[in-house]
Amino acid sequence: MTRLLQVLVLVTGFASSASAQDVTNAYTQFDADKGCKHTPSRVEEDYGSWQCPGYAGIAVRLSAGDQRMQVSFGPRANKEVAAGETLPAFNNAYKGTVEWRTADGKPFATILRWNVMLPDDERQASGRVLVVTRLNPGGVCHVGYVDARTTANPNEVARKLADEKARSFKCGVDKAEYVTN
Repeated sequence: MTRLLQVLVLVTGFASSASAQDVTNAYTQFDADKGCKHTPSRVEEDYGSWQCPGYAGIAVRLSAGDQRMQVSFGPRANKEVAAGETLPAFNNAYKGTVEWRTADGKPFATILRWNVMLPDDERQASGRVLVVTRLNPGGVCHVGYVDARTTANPNEVARKLADEKARSFKCGVDKAEYVTN
């Protein structure tokens, strides 16, 4: 399978109630073990970072340590606020599908499903959280978190959060929203 096919991109139209612009979505897939460049760390409990192909020339950067991950985007991903953001519980996002929210052909946010360890989990994470991340210009950071196991229609809730909040969200100032039902 070619890299082009590995970076699966589907584009569909979706009108946003938050603006007059047409909001579309595109999807890319990544797997840290396949198609991503790994840079190991020499520090204990730091697993290094992975640079993966994204959408519209925007790279996906994964980093991990102490059983938690960070995911950031763009050419300076390791310098963005998102490069230091994670979930409190042990988590991972080594493999997944990124939903890119775009307006006028420019990505402004992503939605990515993270695996999260719940208190009763022993070896496999059974929790799922959709993380909504704002993209540049203006900073790359987490806008919100949607508990995909307890929230009705979690994908729609995450899309609404991205479409209505991401573009005006101020990284380092505004607080990310937690959605659970």
